Amino acid sequence: MGSVVYSNMCPSHWETLETTSSRLKNAEAAQQKHREVACSSTEKMSHLVKKRKLDKTRQERLYFDSYTDVTIHEEMIADHVRTNTYRMAILRNSESIRGKVVLDVGAGTGVLSVFCVQAGAKKVYAVEACSIAEQAVRIVEQNDMADRIEVIRGTVETVDLPEKVEVIVSEWMGYALLHESMLNSVLYARDKWLKPGGVILPSKAELYVAPIGDPVVEERLNFWYTVKDQYGVDMSCMSDFARRCLMNSDITVNSVTVEDVLSHPARFAELDLYSVTVEQLRSVRGEFRCESFGSAAVNAFCVFFTVTFPCPDPPHALLLSTSPFKPETHWKQAVLYLDAPVDVVQDTAVRGEISMFPSEESARHICIHVDYAIGEHKRQSKTFSIPDWSGEAQS
Repeated sequence: MGSVVYSNMCPSHWETLETTSSRLKNAEAAQQKHREVACSSTEKMSHLVKKRKLDKTRQERLYFDSYTDVTIHEEMIADHVRTNTYRMAILRNSESIRGKVVLDVGAGTGVLSVFCVQAGAKKVYAVEACSIAEQAVRIVEQNDMADRIEVIRGTVETVDLPEKVEVIVSEWMGYALLHESMLNSVLYARDKWLKPGGVILPSKAELYVAPIGDPVVEERLNFWYTVKDQYGVDMSCMSDFARRCLMNSDITVNSVTVEDVLSHPARFAELDLYSVTVEQLRSVRGEFRCESFGSAAVNAFCVFFTVTFPCPDPPHALLLSTSPFKPETHWKQAVLYLDAPVDVVQDTAVRGEISMFPSEESARHICIHVDYAIGEHKRQSKTFSIPDWSGEAQS
């Protein structure tokens, strides 16, 4: 099994914390939001249900069906950080795009294809496997670009383009970067359709991790000790059950506030889209080391990613970041809860190794294995996964 191995201990170039007033979310509002979450989990995607092994054909059908509803496209287009960064990256690469042929992998509504024409593309092949392609055709026609954008219904692995391309653009990133495995399709397109010396947007992805302390989870666990004072019924025995429910092995997609991050994030993996292989994506792993800011209790790890867009002037490359220190995106962050909190003090070392690999139940689902040690505590391991998104209608 191939692997991508990367080790970088708390990069010194990481952005410093900005003032609380300019960067933090309203803590009171955030806590109120979290209190509304049901006991079974914090925030989860509504279309996820219990795991079960699915045959590959059904996995693919369920995956593409999840993109047929307007809601997911509204969420992505409305994500200003995501959409505007892609727009600016495409326009800034107009020298590489003008008069060239472009392939948009997983085009969705076709917005990136439109941006490419605005940047001067001669021809754009917008490949989209699900029925949203019908809406992409309408959008292309409404913007008078039907002569330069051809929407092709199908997967990039099965369609047959009439020519090679000079540019590939794709918004392929999933939760924790690799959920949904769409990067595999981009690499297939690169190997089959991209001319030598061609451009890939974005061209690089990086993964980061940081220890966090989620006060809302601790507050919810402590709730069961307060019931007796309120109602005269001792329900403190529920605390262990609540901990198993809340601090389980699910990858929780949630927004992490800056004040809950307990160290500078550490980069643990980097993917170069010009050279990485599908075989290497079967195991993306790397080591990390952080040092805690001060006294706190670590009860989770936060995983997030960045992608980089090349620009003609390298110092001005564009970065799309899902860091808790940056404006929120629809990807939020992937939160991995420990079985129990661990106390740390100033400069306590948090170190370990993270491995990311496809789930056995569904190849499009990512699993994350964390092997870690906090301070002098015994080394621990835990494997996390995103539950199956096959709907109840298919159960």
